[in-house]
Amino acid sequence: MNSENCRKSGASWAIAQGLLTALVPQLSVKLFTLLLGTNFENAGELRAKPAYLRQLRAVGIGLAASGVASLVMEAVADDADAGADADDDTAETA
Repeated sequence: MNSENCRKSGASWAIAQGLLTALVPQLSVKLFTLLLGTNFENAGELRAKPAYLRQLRAVGIGLAASGVASLVMEAVADDADAGADADDDTAETA
């Protein structure tokens, strides 16, 4: 798999994970308590404070925004490369 596909896949994953975390932060809390429960007793009794849920939403929004920015920068770079290649071809034929 080439690096361009990896970058696009990574950006898509970041967008999906960020949106999921921003919209449903309780899933992240549930996963965390599940993983924590494997090593500690009574981890299931932990409750997330509203401030923590807001922080998770903010992290999710930031992650999604970074994924979108990555895709946009990739598209702009592809357009610039295509434009530079077209200019090179025009200069060579003249």
